[in-house]
Amino acid sequence: MSDKTSQLKAFERLLHIMDELREQCPWDKKQTMESLRHLTIEEVYELGDAILDNDLDEVKKELGDVLLHIVFYSKIGSETNNFDIADVCNCICDKLIDRHPHIYGDVKVESEEDVKRNWEQLKLKEGKKSVLEGVPKSLPAMVKASRIQDKVAGVGFDWDEPEQVFEKVEEELAELKAEIAKGDQDAIESEFGDVMFSMINYARFLKVNPENALERTNKKFIKRFQYLEAKAKDLDKSLKDMTLTEMDVFWEEAKLL
Repeated sequence: MSDKTSQLKAFERLLHIMDELREQCPWDKKQTMESLRHLTIEEVYELGDAILDNDLDEVKKELGDVLLHIVFYSKIGSETNNFDIADVCNCICDKLIDRHPHIYGDVKVESEEDVKRNWEQLKLKEGKKSVLEGVPKSLPAMVKASRIQDKVAGVGFDWDEPEQVFEKVEEELAELKAEIAKGDQDAIESEFGDVMFSMINYARFLKVNPENALERTNKKFIKRFQYLEAKAKDLDKSLKDMTLTEMDVFWEEAKLL
């Protein structure tokens, strides 16, 4: 691993390249914060994929892409005299110091939960009216639900035991079943959402990241289904022409791999 001097030189190199691209490259010159936004979101998802795949070489590359976007936004901010990369760095440094009084002050903590509670209380003291203000509106629904639950738990709005949460899951499932019997589609959707919200909450008590868990299942399903497709191709058959029983043979084989 490189030392701090080498790390700072590498970061300085990136800043110089960004300056050159902004001045000389037709594409880079045209970009705005708005035009970069969807690309940044895409890069973060690609980083998330690399992390889930445990592909550390790819994680390194994707982190570079995300870092480039941070530098890009900062460069645009400097052109309008609103902020530059130094302001961005100092802003996060100041926030980290302020939010960690147990490191940079005289506050005592006993656990990770104490740290999280202090974090949310400090945010309220900074002028936020709600602990939920920090949850981005554009987050995917599952991630948003998880963040909402994390934040309200940080100020004590939480269940005491995992069993209570599972009972809530069962209660919501019963309500969903009742609405399905009635056939009210709007009510079914509402209750289905309640079931998912409760399951995400239960995942938190099990110390399972629901987004990671679902994506793990997605990847598992894709791998098994592609195995099924490959086997059908070996037999010169179309999946549409195969019975479920025939497909299930290859599906069970895929589960053993």
